[in-house]
This record gives sequence, C-alpha cells and structure tokens, in this order.
Amino acid sequence: MPIKNVSTENFIDFIFELFAQRGTEEYMGESVTMSQHMEQTAACAVADGACDSLVISALLHDIGHFVGDHPIDALENGNDNYHDEIGARFLEPYFPSSVTEPIRLHVAAKRYLCATHSDYLGHLSAASVNSLNVQGGPMNAEEVEQFENKALNQDALRLRLYDDDGKVAGLTIKPVTDYRPMLESLLLH
Repeated sequence: MPIKNVSTENFIDFIFELFAQRGTEEYMGESVTMSQHMEQTAACAVADGACDSLVISALLHDIGHFVGDHPIDALENGNDNYHDEIGARFLEPYFPSSVTEPIRLHVAAKRYLCATHSDYLGHLSAASVNSLNVQGGPMNAEEVEQFENKALNQDALRLRLYDDDGKVAGLTIKPVTDYRPMLESLLLH
C-alpha cells in the first residue's frame, strides 16, 4: 500500500528527505553514517557492474531502519528490527520485485553465507556479527534449502557482499541524489 500523501511522482523526493533527515545517524557502531553506508553499498554495486535494479537495491537496502517503528540502535541492543522486511514492504508499491526482493533477503543472505561459507563469518565487522546473532545466527540446513529456492537469491547474495564492503570511513562517493535518473527509470507507474 502506498504511503498516504506520497505519490509515485514525489516518492523519490520523499526518499531523499529520509536520507537528509535520518542519514547522518550512526550506523550500528560502524565508522560511517547510515547514508554513507547505503551510498557506499550502491557504489560497490556500480563498481561490480550490477544492473540498475541491484544498484538501487544496494542504495535502499537499509531504508527499513528509517521507516520502521524500532529505534535505529535496536539491533545493537539485542532486538531484531526486521528492517529487511520493513524496507521491502515500504518500497513495494513503488518499485519492482527486482529491487525489493534482494532487500527483503539481504539479512537472510548473511545468515546463508555464514552457514555455507566457512570463512565468511571472519570477514564480518563486529557490528555485523552482533546483528547476525540477533537475527537468528547462521541458517540451519532447512533454511539453507529454502533460501536456495527463493527467487532473486543470487542478487541478494551479491547485495550482501556489497553491504559488507560499504563501511569505509572517509570514502568519497556519489550521494543518493545522483541516483535520481536510475530511481526514476525503475519506478512503477
């Protein structure tokens, strides 16, 4: 369901407003802010040659932190804020599943990679390890199989790796507003 008083035509401006209002908040003890993290994640997707849908998934993957009912430090304090599902549902009236599904699955992708790649956990930041434990830890065999059968799981895995790399202090990258043409091209009309 679309947000009350936010039309498709002004949804991108609404996103930019969210970044302006909430983007300077600390990102779970990392050395970057929320907006820097999401912009860096998108920059990783661009550098990898990802399609536009995946770049925008990367840019907006943590928007659920901005629009959910939980405080931004919920994960740090041991409470799952379900930002993956909240973010995907928030974006679904405006963007195709090629954008929203990788967002919905990016936490599951972390849990999957921890369960299936023995060296992955060692590459996570301390904050990501903490949130992993709050979000259910590595997947069990049944969860792994379920994840492998989900549409767009490969995009979610790529997004997860971009997410892990988008935490570099002092990195200069494109701001969210530079993605307007790409965002506009993906909007549902």
